[in-house]
Amino acid sequence: MVEKTKLQLPLVHNERLWARPWRWAKTVFFLVSMLASLLLVCAPPLLIVVLDLLLPPALLSNFHRAANHPASLIDQARGFHFRSSLVDLPAVSAARSLLILCAYTACGGGAAYLWVAVACSVGSVCYVVAKAAVVFGAAPDGAVLGLQGKGQLVAVEAMFLMSLALAAAHIAMAYRASCRERRRLLVYRIDVEAVSDRFPSLLV
Repeated sequence: MVEKTKLQLPLVHNERLWARPWRWAKTVFFLVSMLASLLLVCAPPLLIVVLDLLLPPALLSNFHRAANHPASLIDQARGFHFRSSLVDLPAVSAARSLLILCAYTACGGGAAYLWVAVACSVGSVCYVVAKAAVVFGAAPDGAVLGLQGKGQLVAVEAMFLMSLALAAAHIAMAYRASCRERRRLLVYRIDVEAVSDRFPSLLV
C-alpha cells in the first residue's frame, strides 16, 4: 500500500502543476467568447467601430515598418501633405468611427443613427476617393509616396480599399440596426393598440 501511494504522488503533483494554467486558459477562452458574442450578436455596430479604429493604424504602422520609415505618427502628422502622406487615412477612420459610436450610444438603432452613419461614411468615402485620385492619378505606381516595389504598392492600395469597405460596413450595420428598431417599435405599437382595444380604461 505504501508503494502504491508513492507512485501516485508524481501524478498528483503534475495535475496540480497544470491545473492553474488550464484554469487561466479556460477563463480567457470564456471571456473572449463572451466578448465575441456581445459584439457579433448583441452589438454588431460596435464590432465595426472597433475594427475601424484598429485596422487602419495597424496597416499604416506595418507599411512604415516595411518601408523603413522611422518617423512616428505624430511626426508624420506634423509634416502632413495631402499627396505624399497616409497618416490622414487612420485619422479619417477614427473620426468616422467616433462620430458613429456617439450617434449609436445616444440614439440607439433609430433613424438618427442611420443618417449619421450614412453622412459620415459618405463623407469619408469622398475624401478617400479624392485622395486616391490625387495619389494614383498622376503616378499609377505610387511614385508620389516614394514606394519601392510592388509589395508596398499593394499595401497602400489595401489601406484605401479597407477604408472604403469599412465605410460600407458602417452603412450596412446602421441599416440593419434601423430595421430592427423599426420592427421593435411596430410590435410595441401593435401591443399597445391591442391592449387599448381590450382594456381602454388602463390607458386613461
